Amino acid sequence: MNSNPKRPIGIFDSGIGGLTVANQISRILPNEDLIYFGDTAHLPYGDKSTAAIQAYSVKICNLLISQDVKAILIACNSASAAAYDLVKEYVGSKALVFNVIEPVVDHVSIHFPGKTIGLIGTKQTIYSNIFKKKIEEKNQSIKLKSLATPLLAPMIEEGFFNNKISNEVIEEYLSNPTLEEIDALILGCTHYPLIAGQIENFYKGKVEVIDSSTIVAKSVLKSLTENHLLNKPHQVEMKFYVSDFTPSFENSTQIFFKDKVSLEYYPLWE
Repeated sequence: MNSNPKRPIGIFDSGIGGLTVANQISRILPNEDLIYFGDTAHLPYGDKSTAAIQAYSVKICNLLISQDVKAILIACNSASAAAYDLVKEYVGSKALVFNVIEPVVDHVSIHFPGKTIGLIGTKQTIYSNIFKKKIEEKNQSIKLKSLATPLLAPMIEEGFFNNKISNEVIEEYLSNPTLEEIDALILGCTHYPLIAGQIENFYKGKVEVIDSSTIVAKSVLKSLTENHLLNKPHQVEMKFYVSDFTPSFENSTQIFFKDKVSLEYYPLWE
């Protein structure tokens, strides 16, 4: 692998959810150039087939590799579940590859041994059972209670958060008997940090809400440090690509990154 630390970090998601991770990456690794791809033409990934998500992911990786990235972060739980192994094999030695599931599993196994943990996410993430398998591998006697919450990501993508409608949807899901008597709740979708405050309000401090974005960013920092790939202070550049222009994506990038950002259109299929 090219060991030049000046190369950018590539990040991709189906839409705005991965911006929560990109925002934490820019905060915790402030000297890194970022290239973000939002596959807005195919969101949400949570109700797509594994084969479709893998096809999208490979196409996106082609773009990121052409931009000479040193690392690719799959900032989407659905894509992490469906395509991480394939992407890692496809990218090979060209770049480091990260997902948003393993750092959270590591965090939970260290901080919640013997506890009951809830998990909410898309159908793809929940029905893949990837969290359950990886948590069981840690052998920490953690009981996992999982619930698919398919309305949340598209709701957030349409800008419905921090309002009455989103509160009602969130309360309906979190009141499900499946999630009774949990000690902590994993937000198993990178969209969900945008409603973390509403989820915390529902639990009134009785359940710890685990936001993956900071955990993942710290994991990337650790790996880049170990591989001597941390960039030095400079004028940071950020590029944003989308497979379809959506007002919500442009609005969200401005919420997270303040300045008006330039979105470049890059269709995955002509």
